[in-house]
Amino acid sequence: MGRLQRTLSNVSEETGLDNGRVGIVAGAIEYPNQPALVGRAALRTGSDHVRAFVPDPLYEIVAGHEPNLLVDRYAGEQFEESAVKRTREMSEWADALVIGPGLVDADRNAVHEAIDTIDVPTVVDALAIEPALEADLSNTILTPSGSEDDAIRDHYGSLEAFSEETGGVVTLTGDVDEIVAAGERVQNETGTSALSVAGTGDTLAGIIASLLGQGMDRTEAAELGTWIIGKSGELATAEYGPGVLATDVIERIPDTIR
Repeated sequence: MGRLQRTLSNVSEETGLDNGRVGIVAGAIEYPNQPALVGRAALRTGSDHVRAFVPDPLYEIVAGHEPNLLVDRYAGEQFEESAVKRTREMSEWADALVIGPGLVDADRNAVHEAIDTIDVPTVVDALAIEPALEADLSNTILTPSGSEDDAIRDHYGSLEAFSEETGGVVTLTGDVDEIVAAGERVQNETGTSALSVAGTGDTLAGIIASLLGQGMDRTEAAELGTWIIGKSGELATAEYGPGVLATDVIERIPDTIR
């Protein structure tokens, strides 16, 4: 981990430089807070600008939730074909993208098309993972949790085979976080059981996207991202014990980076 800690030191010391832009496609009526959690995590990791692209009914909620977040909206309550063009336009503005947190009832074909035509490094999370599996994933990091990796295994047999065949990187969160890239699997040793709390998956997606937007290699961003959320979780747990919230973890990210 020493190599990544040196990389982390470089990230924290390079103040005044362009720290990148992150775009977020997330949220639904049932999950209105996910875009704000992802965005706050990216901002706390150092991104200069973060923009959330959300369904119209969520616009005021997300914009009011996080005043440091840029917010745009698309018509309707679910991500559909009509939002794909605007997603591509946002990806032209962004240095990295997150798609998937809380994206309930999205049109699968629209999700596939959006991911397949995005050129910037992309974090594919949660409900976007299965629709993305036949897209070009050579510039992506997939961040499944729970049983969200089942679809990957069903398609490719194993996460190692998936990473070799597609070029995608997988960050699998659980009791022990694992990163799979180029057929190799490594473990992250930081973290606590409190990181099972709701919202930490969104937090990890925001952290990794921020690192990608700052120009980090995908494998290093995946490894360092899990290390950062783990250490931030340890700091938050030391203060709050089992009552840790995802927002507590996010607020400890700058301490971890320093």
